[in-house]
Parts: sequence; structure tokens; C-alpha cells
Amino acid sequence: MDKATLLYEGKTKNVYVLENGHYLLKFKDDVTGEKGVFDPGANNIGLSIEGVGRKNLRMSVFFFEKLEAAGIKTHFVRSDLDEATMEVLPAKVFGRGLEVICRRRAVGSFFRRYGDYIEEGASLPLYVEMTFKDDDRDDPLVTRDGLVVLGILSGREYDVIKEETRKITGIIAGDLLEKGMELYDIKLEFGYHRDELLLIDEISSGNMRVYKEGKYIEPLNLSALLFA
Repeated sequence: MDKATLLYEGKTKNVYVLENGHYLLKFKDDVTGEKGVFDPGANNIGLSIEGVGRKNLRMSVFFFEKLEAAGIKTHFVRSDLDEATMEVLPAKVFGRGLEVICRRRAVGSFFRRYGDYIEEGASLPLYVEMTFKDDDRDDPLVTRDGLVVLGILSGREYDVIKEETRKITGIIAGDLLEKGMELYDIKLEFGYHRDELLLIDEISSGNMRVYKEGKYIEPLNLSALLFA
């Protein structure tokens, strides 16, 4: 492997720059939560769980390979499960980081916001919304017009990302359905590599909300069910 230089330390992954110009993601066993309880939606590290980094890497590789086979461009290059690392293409993110959420059912923050108008768990038509990655402001929602006015996305870029998000969500939902599970929502990230839009970051249990027979699957159990 090329010599790796630490670029920055993230909450659940460290990012290195390789001599070939690619990035190396080192998955950690740290997970987000509060007071020692795992919560994928939290903004702080709550605890460390042995082996969770490799589980997240394995799931990410599984879905990246599925998506690549379906014609979706991603930043994935290769992985080393023993070392819990994934080599990826470098990508320029939007603003200081933009999260794209696709919702298939009304749960979580969507239901908390709009519960007066919809029943919890009601079906949604691949509803897409975007939030800034900003822990200090609790990852605020931002509209299409807001992104355009702020110069973060053009209207066309927004529409392309929205459509790609729906395609990706459909593929992942289909894979989970084959295992008897239903994807309720998922959080994705995108970036540009040499003017080409790519799906980036990871696709693991902490990025999605999944149910089986109407019961929520804890993120730490999702990997075991997927690969059973």
C-alpha cells in the first residue's frame, strides 16, 4: 500500500491521503451516541464497540459494488477488511458538507416536524430532502432555492442529485427486501471527482433506518441480518 498521510480525524473514520492521490478511509470502532448508548443520529461519540468498524466497512463495500454494477458512479476503489480500510477517489463536497436523505416512510425527524399532517409510518414517495453537516446547528434543513441562493448547488445539480438519490435508494431497498427487511429512510453524500458526480462516504447501518416485520432493527444487528 502507498504511504498514507493523515488528513483529518472524523468521528467514526480517519481520512488519509495516499501517494497516488487517492484517499484512505480507516473505519474506527467509535460510534455516535449519548451517555454510553449508541445513537446513529447523534453528533457526538458515545462509546466504542469492538468490530463495528469492520462491519460498517463490509456493508459499505457490499452496497458500493451493487451500485457500481447498476451503473451508479461511486468513489469506491478497493478495501482491506482486515485493516478496516477503504481506498476511495478524492471528491470535492458541496459547501462544508451536505447530507441527502431519502425517505420511504414517515418516521424520525420527518414525523416530528409534520406529525399533524401525516400518520407515523405512512408511505412516502421517495421523498428527498437535504441538510447541512453542521453539528452546532443540529444539521439544519435547506431547500433547493436556499442551496441555489447560497451558491452551493445549481438548480440542475440539485435535480440530478435528487434523481440519483432515488435510484440508489431503490437499489438498496430492493437488496434489503430480498432479506425480508424494509428500508424506511437513508442518508447519502455526494461529491465531485474531476467534474464527475460520485456517491461518497459510506453506506452502513448508521446511515439508514431499517425495519423487519414492523419492528425497528438496531443498527448493530443489521449487518448480521444482511449477511445471514
